[in-house]
Amino acid sequence: MPCQLVTGGAGFIGSAYVLQARRAGIRVINLDKLTYAGNAASLSALADDPDHILVRGDIGNEELVAFLLQTHKPDAVVNFAAESHVDRSIVDPDAFVRTNVLGTSALLRVVKDWWRSLPADKAARFRFLHVSTDEVYGALQPGDPAFTETTPYSPNSPYSASKAASDHMVRAFHETYGLPVLLTNCSNNYGPRQFPEKLIPLMILNALEGKPLPVYGSGANIRDWLHVEDHCAAIARVLEAGLVGRSYNIGGHAERTNLEVVHAVCMILDELVPWAHGAYAGLITYVTDRPGHDFRYAIDCSRIEKELGWKPVHRFDSGLRETVKWYLDNSTWVEHVRSGAYRDWLAVNYGQRNGTDGMGGAR
Repeated sequence: MPCQLVTGGAGFIGSAYVLQARRAGIRVINLDKLTYAGNAASLSALADDPDHILVRGDIGNEELVAFLLQTHKPDAVVNFAAESHVDRSIVDPDAFVRTNVLGTSALLRVVKDWWRSLPADKAARFRFLHVSTDEVYGALQPGDPAFTETTPYSPNSPYSASKAASDHMVRAFHETYGLPVLLTNCSNNYGPRQFPEKLIPLMILNALEGKPLPVYGSGANIRDWLHVEDHCAAIARVLEAGLVGRSYNIGGHAERTNLEVVHAVCMILDELVPWAHGAYAGLITYVTDRPGHDFRYAIDCSRIEKELGWKPVHRFDSGLRETVKWYLDNSTWVEHVRSGAYRDWLAVNYGQRNGTDGMGGAR
């Protein structure tokens, strides 16, 4: 049975990937720090699965990573572990450096040393796949061509700067040591089990509670939206057939303004759970924009489509409807993740912008 060490596999995208990998018959060693966004409840379907081993730990713990590699001898390491919320990075940039830069560097060093000890045939088959973001490329204006894999890096937030640094470390370990790496850079993900500080789940949950639906600035900022299941399928395809040392952009062909996304959520909720006080769009509140808010991201994913034959299968409209329904049907999961620490975070970071809590925005 193939085996993979997946880091950050209890987070939103990581857990979706782990569930998909187990359906594909891959044994998964899941290393996750289980901080605020790492949720073991997202993996409840694997509670009795002997081929999913969840280990609580940090990618910066070199002794632990070395033990897992030596014990389980994975065919690949898939690195999702990262601090990933822009607003948190503005409040505490050092935390993003510790995890995304120093943590990735430590992980690479341990994996490199272990990989060098492997027999030649196993070493040749081994892959280290690093999951990154389109934000490393900076920002676009309307009419600008979409990001390609050759777009120069120009990060504008502490989060994107830390991810850019981790990408460069991954490439450096390939060029310097020959480590067989792959990189993926994705657009905004959405879907079930996303932590509710992100735009779509936060709008859903605030609306259901009759709270304001805060939109940064005028809501004109544009993102390309990618369903998490499509993203995970793309990662699996890159692992299977990607060219070592190469990066692959992954997008959803679904550019929308933030305001369009919020209105779409409201319209679905109007249909599924009508609000006694009128249309949910009446809760939309425009608030002061966040510092350094990139205007537009757009992904050109023609490389992965042409070279590897991958394309997204979810349309945004239907994928968003399925996502809204998932949150309506999974209130227990929602309450589990909406801890006191999470509510305190919303109040500290966003409440001062307009005197209310429960705010949110896109990446």
